[in-house]
Amino acid sequence: MTNAYTALALQTRCYAINKLNPDDARQQMHSNIERVGKHVRGSKGFIGPDVKLVVLPEYFMTGFPMGESIAQWQQKGAIAINGAEYDMLGNIASDNQVYLSGNAYEVDPHFADLYFQTSFIITPNGDCALRYRRLVSMFAPTPHDVLDKYLDIYGYQGLYPVLESPLGRLAAVASEEILYPEIARCLAMHGAEVLLHSSSEIGANELTPKDIAKRARAIENLAYVVSSNSAGIEGIDFPAESTDGLSKIVDFKGRVLAEAGFGESMVANAEINIDALRRYRQKPAMANVLARQRNELFAPMYNNSVYPANSMLDDQQQTKSVDRSHFIQTLQSTIAQLKNNDVIKGE
Repeated sequence: MTNAYTALALQTRCYAINKLNPDDARQQMHSNIERVGKHVRGSKGFIGPDVKLVVLPEYFMTGFPMGESIAQWQQKGAIAINGAEYDMLGNIASDNQVYLSGNAYEVDPHFADLYFQTSFIITPNGDCALRYRRLVSMFAPTPHDVLDKYLDIYGYQGLYPVLESPLGRLAAVASEEILYPEIARCLAMHGAEVLLHSSSEIGANELTPKDIAKRARAIENLAYVVSSNSAGIEGIDFPAESTDGLSKIVDFKGRVLAEAGFGESMVANAEINIDALRRYRQKPAMANVLARQRNELFAPMYNNSVYPANSMLDDQQQTKSVDRSHFIQTLQSTIAQLKNNDVIKGE
């Protein structure tokens, strides 16, 4: 057990593939991975050998879909579970002897006509040991959209995977999901001690919703949060620095241990002390909010569906082809139902 080690939220620039054809897009993805590999090697060389965990930003390999259909983005921007891209990332992890976490669009052979946004953890031996599929997304397929079939294949544990490792129990949260306390709580109740958060978000001098949420999730779950933001996105038609800055590491009391500024940076690195976290979690104290939960009080409310599951499955549990309007229409129907149930008010 490595009781104390250095974690790095590596803040790197994304070079998007949206304007490229599939062949050139694949080459750009590989170039992006190679560039990240140089940053990992250089950062560990500078910070020191105690760097055992590196978290990469969301979209570091591809950027995000901007109007591409599911089929188009699957062909251009999604990677295979055993593809060359994972081999390249595995080499980075093994060459630098780090646990490497990031986020990619991934094809699952059980859902051949979809892709999932997947947060991964690769071990120092180069193997991908954890895949977490983003559960809440605005315009992309998620396991919730095909929930019954997904549960048949992976079970409930497959929704909230936690990796037992020498660095503690590691889990992943994707991007805006840091705003959903239930996701981090479910991971914590499966044992998670360090939440690895790949993000691409606004960096601002004022606290942003995500910034507040990172501290809140750490406090609520007595967990470390290692949050890596992008250092801008090149190659798309909005200002590159719209998603830039303030990658950080938050401890289990909600204290920011390290925070990057803007631009590419290795500044967000800090010590993770799993022994200290475990001692704190065992104290019978008011601050032990993880042990003081009373879940029976909340279970009936959570049994009420809001955003519907299985909206991308047909009656034979086969995935349905949908376009961007499907997600808007589903959300509009959900809002209408909330109004009908007097949860929200409006004209």
